[in-house]
Amino acid sequence: MQQIEKILVANRGEIALRIMKTIRKMGITTVAVYSEADRNSPHVKFADQAVCLGEAPSNKSYLLGDKIIEVCKALNVDAIHPGYGFLSENADFAEKVEENGLIFIGPKSHAIRVMGDKLSAKETVSKYDTPLVPGIDEAVTDVEKAKSVAREIGFPVLIKASAGGGGKGMRIVYEEKNLEDQMNRAISEAESAFGNGAVFVEKYADSPRHIEVQVLADEHGNVVHLFERECSIQRRHQKVVEEAPSALLSPELRKKMGEAAVNVARSCDYVGAGTVEFLMDAQKNFYFLEMNTRLQVEHPVTEWITGVDLVEEQIKIARGLPLSFDQEDLKITGHAVELRVYAEDPLDDFLPSVGKLERYKPPKGDDIRVDDGFEEGMDIPIYYDPMLSKLITYGKDRHQAIQRMLEAISDYEVKGVETTLPFGQFVFKHKAFTSGDFDTHFVKEYYTPEKLEKAREKEAFLASLVALKKYQEDQRITRLPHNK
Repeated sequence: MQQIEKILVANRGEIALRIMKTIRKMGITTVAVYSEADRNSPHVKFADQAVCLGEAPSNKSYLLGDKIIEVCKALNVDAIHPGYGFLSENADFAEKVEENGLIFIGPKSHAIRVMGDKLSAKETVSKYDTPLVPGIDEAVTDVEKAKSVAREIGFPVLIKASAGGGGKGMRIVYEEKNLEDQMNRAISEAESAFGNGAVFVEKYADSPRHIEVQVLADEHGNVVHLFERECSIQRRHQKVVEEAPSALLSPELRKKMGEAAVNVARSCDYVGAGTVEFLMDAQKNFYFLEMNTRLQVEHPVTEWITGVDLVEEQIKIARGLPLSFDQEDLKITGHAVELRVYAEDPLDDFLPSVGKLERYKPPKGDDIRVDDGFEEGMDIPIYYDPMLSKLITYGKDRHQAIQRMLEAISDYEVKGVETTLPFGQFVFKHKAFTSGDFDTHFVKEYYTPEKLEKAREKEAFLASLVALKKYQEDQRITRLPHNK
């Protein structure tokens, strides 16, 4: 077993703070890194030690892998936890960490490299008969070849960047006449975002659901899945609402997807916590999309329904310990939902809302969890992802979890910036969501700023009626004659 007495968290904000809470709980010393813009952030104050990496832009601070390793050596750090984003899926960084005698709390660089390229990932998992979306499994730049593939599998098709994610380098093409233009745009966007213009063509599923499976694997060949998360509520191909378990899956289908996810992990000799993403069509056929070789933003919903602290498991695995549980030991208890609270204006195409948090009071209570990295009075930096927090609620069933979420949203006070809280309220109240009958087109099909505005006006009107009724009752009580 490897000794880990000090861990540097190579990240910022809510995820850095969340990781450090578990590290401290395990009796391990924490080291934070920060940019000049994050000097007064909660994760910096919480850490046992903190070091400034440089200026605000991430390429001058959080992406400086060599400098982070230097800090580790200077402070006698044993291991680095990368969180998500930044350097978390950078195979070269993971390799360099190990070369310098440090422990990278994540998978080996080989797994990151294989799964970081969608084409190599498809080739790797195909050896385990993992279901793949129909299409061409090689990079294509020739338009005529792309047209030929599209005709064979049938429109609509999806043109997708081989490297990267987050919806960049991705285009849906419904007709052949639009393929060349959309393909050129996808290549250009992929080159700009990832420095790699390779794209591939695959069948685009109607009414797609985005369902992912959490896996854990140790260095002793043990691999388990911790069930699924439903991630179909998205805007611009980015998740905004997640839940566990999915309302769509039967026990048989859940078992089948879990086993497929375990095989994906085995295919690349995976070690640590990872997530296997699947696309599910209207007929409930599921297909491998990709593997995220890190902790996911939405990991808290899995933690709540399984009772497993995923960060603690990551650290134990990094120490060389075997998993302390088998697949049969894992059970789903209750239901959890999560809303990503962004500093974005849902009435203005979700544009970032930069400003000062004049008031910031997250909700508190039983079965409410808020993972955040901000405090009242702080400014929202323009340099990073505009997520303020993750709001998670739990219930004995899906209905209760949703009701608690709506109460928590109402109790969440934020002034100074616009947030996605009203959008979250719109989603959690919508009959398509509450019925479980929705897909990744939810925002396109049901949401408009006008509908949100109308819902807010209705909410305000109902609140005024309640207030009026309360006032009238109070007046009636004060006017009642007192008994002598």
